[in-house]
Amino acid sequence: MTSVLERGLKPSWSWLGVDIYRIFHLAAVFGLTCVLLKVIQLYHRRQELIKAFSRFPSHPTHWLYGHVHELLQGEMLNKTELWSQKYPYAFPLWFGSFSAFLNITHPDYAKAIFARGDPKDNVSYRHIVPWIGKGLLVLHGPKWYQHRKLLTPGFHYDILKPYVPLIADSTKVMLDKWEQLITQEKSLELFEHVSLMTLDSIMKCAFSYQSNCQTDRENSYIRAVFDLSYLVHQRLRIFPYHNDLIYWLSPHGFQFKKACQLAHRHTDKVIRERKESLKDEREREKVQKKRHLDFLDILLHAKDENGAGLSDEDLRAEVDTFMFEGHDTTASGVSWLLYCMALYPEHQQRCREEIKEILGDRETIQWDDLGKMIYSTMCIKESLRLYPPVPAVSRLLSKPITFPDGRTLPEGSLVGVHIYSLHRNPAVWQDPEVFDPMRFSPENLSKRHSHAFLPFAAGARNCIGKQFAMNELKVALALTLLRFELSPDPAKPPKEIPQVVLKSSSGIHLLLRKLP
Repeated sequence: MTSVLERGLKPSWSWLGVDIYRIFHLAAVFGLTCVLLKVIQLYHRRQELIKAFSRFPSHPTHWLYGHVHELLQGEMLNKTELWSQKYPYAFPLWFGSFSAFLNITHPDYAKAIFARGDPKDNVSYRHIVPWIGKGLLVLHGPKWYQHRKLLTPGFHYDILKPYVPLIADSTKVMLDKWEQLITQEKSLELFEHVSLMTLDSIMKCAFSYQSNCQTDRENSYIRAVFDLSYLVHQRLRIFPYHNDLIYWLSPHGFQFKKACQLAHRHTDKVIRERKESLKDEREREKVQKKRHLDFLDILLHAKDENGAGLSDEDLRAEVDTFMFEGHDTTASGVSWLLYCMALYPEHQQRCREEIKEILGDRETIQWDDLGKMIYSTMCIKESLRLYPPVPAVSRLLSKPITFPDGRTLPEGSLVGVHIYSLHRNPAVWQDPEVFDPMRFSPENLSKRHSHAFLPFAAGARNCIGKQFAMNELKVALALTLLRFELSPDPAKPPKEIPQVVLKSSSGIHLLLRKLP
């Protein structure tokens, strides 16, 4: 009786004949082992980073946050610029205890990096891949080389030439809107308007698609692209969102997925319809005789030496990459350029006079006019120096590197060329904070280091669309200065913030006066 009672009171629970306490014990041991292995892995990772960067002094770090706690205090660009003067050529930046990269701020080091073909880093760029796919921006190795070779003809002068009137039309729509919005007392925030204008231009040049996005904000694809650009920047800014699990379970992660699906459906539909139309022989002849080929035409007709073209997945990736890179970066470039013109009225007036002399009685701009905009181009380049649309680019070293001063980094290291700081490096540029277009006069070009000016990066992986971007900057500048006089709003100065592209956290506000 006692033994039965004891057996009844003894907690001998079992599951499939296995003592549940043993399961808990094994699970606890397994969990602790995993944690211990992860701690050991992180420790070794940190020791490897410390060893790799041992010859590069840097600003003191926090044991847990690295430099993040200082960089998040709102002065990121000022801090990196200040540190670049204290630690010349390059210095490590730590993001936490287990992630760091070498921050390069001197043209000698930049030249050493861009002379190689290292891939983009696997940290920041991976956040963009769900949207743009694996196109030219993130590809590396033989597939990158194949895509670069296939896409290069799409940026030849003969292809870009007919895009000028399309860009001019989009710019005029923006300027017409500004005429309706401006008042004498109130400034206008430019960036959103300019971003819609560059998006409109890209749609016309990439798809031959009239989106009317500047006047009709209800277009679902345009809204998705706008949302995706914002969400990518937001994810990079909020460090917990760098963790995939946290991000995809967040409301912003769901919003990003939804916008991606919408954008991909639209791109797939456009590609499918264009391919269907090209099956018709007469339609194919019509495309070949068309006044201009758009970017999609170039992609669909691209063939390598073996006659192989791009897959549907590759086509979508390249179109989406062109949309991302072509509208946001150019919008940044145009917005900061107009800000510089407002800030320096003497240069604004000289550009205006040059443009009037080139155009004469004409109200629009043509391809042949762009090459004659000598002083305006110098001002554009000086604006790109002070406010590079892409403030930094990064690489993952595919093999060890030895820099000109003998210091080395091992394979697998992350390096970033901080273009913003390099462009303001007093060891490279005299009076770097001064807006001086004469830096880019023909007589001064030969005196400058080959890698002192890098708004479009350099080397084999430089920006394939740099001429397209320069053309858009010239058209936007010319047509804006013919219509408006620009001046800054002293009550609303811009506050630079480095994201994927250089923006202002407070917007870019200018006072516009319609010219007679």
